[in-house]
Amino acid sequence: MINLIETAKNQISKTIEKAIEEAVTAGQLPQVHIDEIVIEIPREKQHGDFATNVAMQITRQARKAPKIIAEALIGNMELGDTFIEKVEVAGPGFINFYMKKDWLYQVISAIEQRGADYGKINIGNGQKVMVEFVSANPTGPMHMGNARGGALGDCLASVLDWAGYDVTREFYINDAGNQIEKFGKSLEARYVQLLKGEDAFSFPEDGYHGEDIKDHMRDFIALEGDKYLDVESEERKKVFVEFALKRNIDKLKSDLKAYGIEYDVWFHESWLYESNEVQETIDYLIQKGYTYEKEDAVWFKASEFGAEKDEVLVRNNGIPTYFAADIAYHRNKFVKRGFERVIDIWGADHHGHVARMKGAMKAIGCDPDKLDIIIMQLVRLLRNGEVARMSKRTGRSVTLSDLLEETSVDAARFFFNMRQSGSHLDFDLDLAVSQSNENPVFYVQYAHARICSIVRLLAEEGINVQPADKIDVSLLVQPEELELLKKLAELPEEIKGAALSMEPSRMTRYVLDLAALFHSFYNACRVKVEDEQLMAARLKLIDCVRIVIKNVLSMLGISAPEKM
Repeated sequence: MINLIETAKNQISKTIEKAIEEAVTAGQLPQVHIDEIVIEIPREKQHGDFATNVAMQITRQARKAPKIIAEALIGNMELGDTFIEKVEVAGPGFINFYMKKDWLYQVISAIEQRGADYGKINIGNGQKVMVEFVSANPTGPMHMGNARGGALGDCLASVLDWAGYDVTREFYINDAGNQIEKFGKSLEARYVQLLKGEDAFSFPEDGYHGEDIKDHMRDFIALEGDKYLDVESEERKKVFVEFALKRNIDKLKSDLKAYGIEYDVWFHESWLYESNEVQETIDYLIQKGYTYEKEDAVWFKASEFGAEKDEVLVRNNGIPTYFAADIAYHRNKFVKRGFERVIDIWGADHHGHVARMKGAMKAIGCDPDKLDIIIMQLVRLLRNGEVARMSKRTGRSVTLSDLLEETSVDAARFFFNMRQSGSHLDFDLDLAVSQSNENPVFYVQYAHARICSIVRLLAEEGINVQPADKIDVSLLVQPEELELLKKLAELPEEIKGAALSMEPSRMTRYVLDLAALFHSFYNACRVKVEDEQLMAARLKLIDCVRIVIKNVLSMLGISAPEKM
């Protein structure tokens, strides 16, 4: 694993530690203790390649002004065997580090050596992590929130995979409980109404009113006719649910596959009932004394575990609630299947469930800190500058499959990962299909295609990309070249940051910045020049950019076209 930023930070940290020791020995500083020296990349280029506030961190212990501490440290720094070129005190006591160009030039051979794996790190050490995402209700089609959750979840899983975790992608199919009962009643009502008229059977008030329910029953009637009109209600509802649920789940699977998502596990809620795990979990909570009975229902003492109010586990009709099944499901993840960490991606409407679910984890003996719940905010679709709520094709609410008919998988996955999950997102359909630099995914893909074109055209002239040890990287001295090298070096650190913060949006920002730096380089520096050594160095540089753009797009499940 190659992470030049981390290597530089470690070198700077050791240089600072040694300088503190020397300053203490020289009597310039008293004995001080510091847990971690914080080293960051400054936002402003003039503040160096790296900066630290270590002088502020030890101000109280040293009983000196930060600026005096910083000057003492710099005076005791030995830079001889390091990549550090110079060090300066800035402002009230920040220390800025400027690195030698040799440090940056290492990235060329690092990318050549790692190729399609450049950027991969191992902070996960194979930790077994599950990312559960989308888990759309199988009683209807997937909406925009599911589309965003799919892109976020799949890309987060990829980031974690690149960061060295053992990742499982899972979809939880809610094929049991109250919503399935409601689904059956809705199907039954539409079946009778389609055969005998609207007034022949009253539609349940809380039923599913979508046109998809009618579509299912029209198709069912085309196959089976009216032979279920005289069948007992419970029996025919079971038949209708089996028919429609299979179709819906098959559609979920095909839509998500078309969206570039391949799940490792499709977990059925019904399995928890068949294996008696729901009852096992309820019994466990009762035995631990975490429940009580009120109005013939069984309640979980959620308020004892940080939730605002207690929650019903078993209704007064003896049927467990969805919450009871959800606790059993998470117990299955941690206890039965041994995941060391679980990440759930939920819609904004589930915000209130976070505290009670974490409390439930504590109650069943699982560490609530090992359950991460990402709350994803709403998506607003824009078409012609106005909010679009209806599908162009069907006139109904826009589903994932509708979205993919209007735009591309690449655009959808990129756009949904451009904002942090906790931010509201405006998805501009017109921008997503435009072939212009304003379209961010086009902008990045065009950078990749342009590099491929340059490499291809030069190869036709017999000018090929050379191995790193055959080029003179020291010729890359222009600001645009150095900025590109620096950005290339940052990839492993960006993946680390995205994995630790669980924000794959960092990767879209990174690859956009890299594309922008390439376009700036392209406008300022010609690749095909008379100086053959300089041409070889620049050709190698842009080929490294090509590799990194492709790596990031691949991580995000987005194509990297070679021609556009």
